[in-house]
Amino acid sequence: MSIAATKVDRPPALPRGWPRQRILGYALVCMWIAFLAGIAAYLIVAWNGELFAKYAPSYVTGLGVTLLLVAISIVLGAMLSVPIAYARMSKNRILRGLSYAYVYFFRGTPLLAQTFLVYYGVGSFRPQLEMVGLWGFFREAFNCAIFAFSLNTAAYQAEILRGAIESVPRGQWEGAASLGLHKLQTMWKIILPQALIVALRPYGNEIILMIKGSAIVAIITVYDLMGITKLTYSRTFDFQSYVWAAIIYLIIVETLRHAVEWIERRITIHLQR
Repeated sequence: MSIAATKVDRPPALPRGWPRQRILGYALVCMWIAFLAGIAAYLIVAWNGELFAKYAPSYVTGLGVTLLLVAISIVLGAMLSVPIAYARMSKNRILRGLSYAYVYFFRGTPLLAQTFLVYYGVGSFRPQLEMVGLWGFFREAFNCAIFAFSLNTAAYQAEILRGAIESVPRGQWEGAASLGLHKLQTMWKIILPQALIVALRPYGNEIILMIKGSAIVAIITVYDLMGITKLTYSRTFDFQSYVWAAIIYLIIVETLRHAVEWIERRITIHLQR
């Protein structure tokens, strides 16, 4: 065969002009830029130094309540998610069925409804709770929010943990067994370090969702960031009170997102080429 007859596979030609997808992308970017510019212009025009000086400390306090609520709920949910994830992977049908029902309920119903069930429903059992000394805990709205949020995030974290563990190849267990390692040693030293790399981003997303979902506790009289915002608006009728709250939430979310990405780069540095 001659050289001239040889067929050469060439890369496809680069698209020219302005395809529909490119036009749509630029249009969306321009819309976002215009929206952000409009928000910035509104804040400059509607700036009220007296309002800022008066309510800024309350916003800081509300932000602290939000972060404390989410931090406690995430930690308690993580502790509760371990036995739930174990039960989900158990060969015992009863344990597996109970854990599935728990996860199904808390992942299938709105967090707002769960919070209402705890905050308004627990009051129906006040005599029973007083008998066991728990009424002092559940009569506080903040504690009810922690209880509901912890149960909710435990269901999500259990599924994250279960999926991450099951993503580790079965050969890792077999290799550890051939070395004489106990199952607990295998889980702690071999499986979990690999599973947590897989679970890092889902865990980060869960924390971000909890931060944004925490705004619903304002409905049950918890003065978190959104609760303070509602109080500020009810006294001033100034729309920028909600704008500042949205900006604070956005800053928190972006900070968490970049923190998760930084941690992921650090713990996967051995995988980068």
